[in-house]
Amino acid sequence: MTIPPEKRMELLVSLCKRRGFVFPSSEIYGGLGGVYDYGHYGILLKNNIRDAWWKWMVQMREDVVGLDSAIFMHPRTWEASGHVENFDDPQIDCRKCKNRFRADHVLESYGVNADKAPLDVVNAELEKLRVEEKLVCPQCGSKDLTEAKRFSLMVKSNLGSPTSELSEEHVVYLRPETCGGIYLNYKNTVDSLHPAMPFGIAQVGKAFRNEIVARQFIFRTREFEQMELQYFIRPEETERVFDQWREDRWAWYLRFGVKPEQIRWYKHEKLAHYASQAFDVEFDFPSLGGFKEVEGIHARGNWDLTRHAQFSGQELVYVDSKTGEKFVPHIVETSVGLNRLFLMFLDQAMVEEDVGEGETRTVLKLHPELAPVKVAVFPLLRNKPELTQKARDLYLSLRERFSCEYDDNGNIGKRYRRQDEIGTPYCVCVDFDSLETNSVTVRDRDTMTQERVAIADIASWIGERIR
Repeated sequence: MTIPPEKRMELLVSLCKRRGFVFPSSEIYGGLGGVYDYGHYGILLKNNIRDAWWKWMVQMREDVVGLDSAIFMHPRTWEASGHVENFDDPQIDCRKCKNRFRADHVLESYGVNADKAPLDVVNAELEKLRVEEKLVCPQCGSKDLTEAKRFSLMVKSNLGSPTSELSEEHVVYLRPETCGGIYLNYKNTVDSLHPAMPFGIAQVGKAFRNEIVARQFIFRTREFEQMELQYFIRPEETERVFDQWREDRWAWYLRFGVKPEQIRWYKHEKLAHYASQAFDVEFDFPSLGGFKEVEGIHARGNWDLTRHAQFSGQELVYVDSKTGEKFVPHIVETSVGLNRLFLMFLDQAMVEEDVGEGETRTVLKLHPELAPVKVAVFPLLRNKPELTQKARDLYLSLRERFSCEYDDNGNIGKRYRRQDEIGTPYCVCVDFDSLETNSVTVRDRDTMTQERVAIADIASWIGERIR
């Protein structure tokens, strides 16, 4: 059944809270805007998405190595990258209700594209709407709105100095993106591993942004995780490598059940001064009512390494071991938000189905490799020791290979529904026939069909189907 976007988001948030996927951070104190905690099933799902990305990007390739750089970096890092000077958003305030909004998002609601536009252009567009008496507060409808001004997205810390001395001289930033650590470790990676060109450095890690308006559940938050690859190449290889990575990343989404019609490429016309190409992968979020960015692929030139070499005084070149040629590599980057992929897979998977007799079921039809729990084991009845013992023994043997749950609480129908809601692909029931035949009933999440499988074969049976 089709669910309207606003109702779907409400159902999705409720499911995440009820089944332990996502909680508002610090909820017992009233919460903290734009920050969320991941419960048991949430962290299992998030880790599975992360591991699927890592396997595809690092484990299955010979030309990519891994990294886990620190959240805190030398303050000069962000001066070199331009973040201190330019990493901000235009904000607009309502004097009546005191709410704050992204000015470019306000303009977008009027059909004006002001993405990455200079502040004077943003204010000029806002003034046009004021003159036409169209500009109103999105929250309360007031026309008493301020001009746009810049709002830094950098989060400051007093690391290593007293709080009272939190000045520009002593400030250390929480990283706003993870790629900075890759650039700073480019030289260490080359010197220690001696990778052949071209090669990539990948990492998964936390990033922090002082978003003006954190919104749309976990789609836009102030604390999030990025999965990034910086791929170092010769400049003449840029176009070929860029196209290869676009093909490779597209294939990853299809591999994990995203349909081609659910994603699209968005080509950036307004590019950073150092970039030659920039594309986003956008997913058609049912709960958000349209296509939104989940990943970016960018041809960044050699600007990043050149700037860090300039600011650090270190030579960040690549020396060809065969020819002795020295050059500063160019970079193709892929950067994806892990939290956004989490929302993407949940949003795609959540289905409400009519199961007859006026009943419906909510089910997460997640790709089996991503599902938090792969198999649940039930005894048909909890008060029959011969059933519970056999079910426990099977559960203990399966959990060595799969993420499993044992459940004997309530009737069998309710147990199936609980597993449907967390996306468990297979439920195994130990019944009285199991005592005679050493076989079990296996129920498929998506079709709800059941079949008998020998206990001796159940591990291999499941293993073949969750790949």
